[in-house]
Amino acid sequence: MVKKLSDSALATEVRRARKVSQVADRTEPRAFEARYDRDSGMVELKLANGCRFAFPAARTEGLSDAPPELLERVELMGNGYALRWEELDADLIVPGLLAGRLGPRRWMAKELGRAGGRVTSAAKARAARENGRKGGRPRRAATHE
Repeated sequence: MVKKLSDSALATEVRRARKVSQVADRTEPRAFEARYDRDSGMVELKLANGCRFAFPAARTEGLSDAPPELLERVELMGNGYALRWEELDADLIVPGLLAGRLGPRRWMAKELGRAGGRVTSAAKARAARENGRKGGRPRRAATHE
């Protein structure tokens, strides 16, 4: 069930949201221009802080198999916080791209040929057996406030 706000409560929430947005605009990376370069195969961003950034469309979830004419139709969303390709139904956030995340963890692990921490090895198996002989992982002490 949706809780209805009074006019004054709604006005308070709007003021709070605007403050949060202003802080985010000053502190989080924002793009003011995005374009796809056919020659390099890169999506290029110009950031509000003067930096430039590019990433390979071919290694990015939702873009990897897209034709150049669709990749060129990139739009900025959320005051430069996100990129959108409407025809591809693909959305990427700028902070994630700057951190090197070209898709969700599971997709990145598959793309990069890694299992994202789920790799087994003889050393891990040995350590798990040894830990089991000791009674397993110690339980956390209960904390009461």
